[in-house]
Amino acid sequence: MLNDAVAIAKQADVTIAIVGLTPYMEGEESSFSSPGFFGGDRVDLDLPKTQQNMLEALSATGKPLIVVLTSGSALAVTWAQAHANAIVQAWYPGEEGGTAVAQVLAGDYNPAGRLPLTFYKSVSQLPPFSSYAMNGRTYRYFQGTPLYPFGYGLSYTKFAYSNLRASSPQVDDGVTISVDVKNSGAVAGDEVVQLYLSHRDAAGAPIRALAGLQRVHFEPGKQSTVTFKPTEREWSVVDSAGARKLVPGNVEVWVGGGQPIAVPGLPATEGLKTELKITRAATLPE
Repeated sequence: MLNDAVAIAKQADVTIAIVGLTPYMEGEESSFSSPGFFGGDRVDLDLPKTQQNMLEALSATGKPLIVVLTSGSALAVTWAQAHANAIVQAWYPGEEGGTAVAQVLAGDYNPAGRLPLTFYKSVSQLPPFSSYAMNGRTYRYFQGTPLYPFGYGLSYTKFAYSNLRASSPQVDDGVTISVDVKNSGAVAGDEVVQLYLSHRDAAGAPIRALAGLQRVHFEPGKQSTVTFKPTEREWSVVDSAGARKLVPGNVEVWVGGGQPIAVPGLPATEGLKTELKITRAATLPE
C-alpha cells in the first residue's frame, strides 16, 4: 500500500496526506493498544509509526506535501513541521469536513482558527501524571517552548496592530483597553484578537491568562478598533488556598493575534503590550 501511495505521489503535482487519530484510538474508554497507545491512554504524542513512515516516503518524492491532521487531541508533528509545506489541523470535522478542507487548501476560504490547547514537541515536555499540580501544564504554566502555542493559527492575509491604549492606568477604574487592527494583506479575512494578562506581582499567578478574544472580519486594507473591558474576575488570580483575589501590583497587558512568545520556525506574533496597575486588594465571591 505504501509503494502504491508513493507511485501515485510521483505522478502528482502536490501530495495531500490525511493522517492522524480516530475516536477509537484516543477514546477514554477505548481498548485500543498499539505502539504509542495503551487502552485509550497516550504513551506518546506522535503519529502512529505507519503514518509517519508514509509521510517521510511521500516527502522523499520531492513533491510539495500538505498534511491534514484529524484528531481530538494535540499531536507532536515535529517532523511534519520541519518538512511539510503546509499543515491543516482538521480535528474531527464531520461529514462536510472534506468540503471545508478543500475550500481552505484551494484558497476559496481564508482560515482563522486558533488552537484551543498547546501542542507540545513530545511527551517529555509534560510532568508525570502522578502529580496533579498545574506547574508545567497548559499555556498558563508551561515554561518550555511548544511546537505550537495555545491561540496559534495562520491566515492567508496579515494583520497589523497599532495604538494600544487604556482608558486609565489603573484597573480599579473599570478600565477599557483598545487597539487598532488593520488587514495589511491582499485578501479579506478574520483576525482573532486575543487579550492576555500577566500578573507580575502576584505569587503563584500564571505566566499569562487569556482574558478576552474577538473574531473580527476585515476587508483588505481596512482597519477597525477592537475594545475589551475585562471584569474584576478576569483581573483576579487564585491564591494557594483557592481564594480568588485582586492583588495590588503591575499587570502586563498584551493584545495580539496570539501569545507574546517566540517559537523557532513560526512567524512572529503580531501584537502590542502595555502595563496597568491594580491598586485595590479584594477577595471576590465564587
